[in-house]
Amino acid sequence: MYAVRGGKLSLKGVDDRSKKRKKHSSSSSSKKQKPLNDNEEDDGEQDYVQHGSWWKVSKFHEITGNVAIEFGTNSYAHSLDNGLFCVGPTRPFGEGPEQEQILTAIRISDNKVAFKSGFGKYLAINKNGLVIGRSDAIGMREHFEPVFENGNLALSACNDKFIRFNDEGDLVAMDDGATEANFIQIRSNSKRILEKDQRQKELPAEEQGSIRETELNYVKKFQKFQDKKLRINQGDVNELVEAKKTGTLHEALLDRREQMKADRYCK
Repeated sequence: MYAVRGGKLSLKGVDDRSKKRKKHSSSSSSKKQKPLNDNEEDDGEQDYVQHGSWWKVSKFHEITGNVAIEFGTNSYAHSLDNGLFCVGPTRPFGEGPEQEQILTAIRISDNKVAFKSGFGKYLAINKNGLVIGRSDAIGMREHFEPVFENGNLALSACNDKFIRFNDEGDLVAMDDGATEANFIQIRSNSKRILEKDQRQKELPAEEQGSIRETELNYVKKFQKFQDKKLRINQGDVNELVEAKKTGTLHEALLDRREQMKADRYCK
């Protein structure tokens, strides 16, 4: 699945911006940008709005589908039709990345990811440490590792160097350690799936809910009474919470059903 909608990308005039970072001055496009107030309680919502509903990832599992790599504030890595990358101009408040700045992220292991540009080519590192988007398939050179530490995010390439834009405006991977120049935000416009939601989906159908709902589901599944009335153990459910943490939930549920003589499998 491509990172952009169908049709060829319109790149008229983009090549003029490919070599010098300073040509992408943000002075004109950001005049009316509304700065965020770090002291406000709704910073997360403001960040979401400022970036046109593109939210910043904070966990590896969130890096999938359409993403953009942000340097600074509202400025993204911009792909060119020659396979190179430049830093895009600062986007206006409330707008997300341009079409040429949208990548497709493909997770290839528990900590590595590959990126495909809107031109259908995978990003890789050449022998000089330059980030290029010219690969037709994913090999070792196309592996990138997002590194989260102390609230910061940096992207390590296959050469174990961190990416950044150099003084010439080229995207390179040349730094052994990550400093402010290497810090990025990876942004996504995909539906956000929390880890707990993912774990919840992997549970049996009877356990997809609160601990009380789980007990009710298992009572319905195993209870057998002639009068067809449910018999729910009124004991403290905290014991079930603890049992779930220790991996003994099913045994605890059976014990509670047995106390009610409500399980046809009870002795």
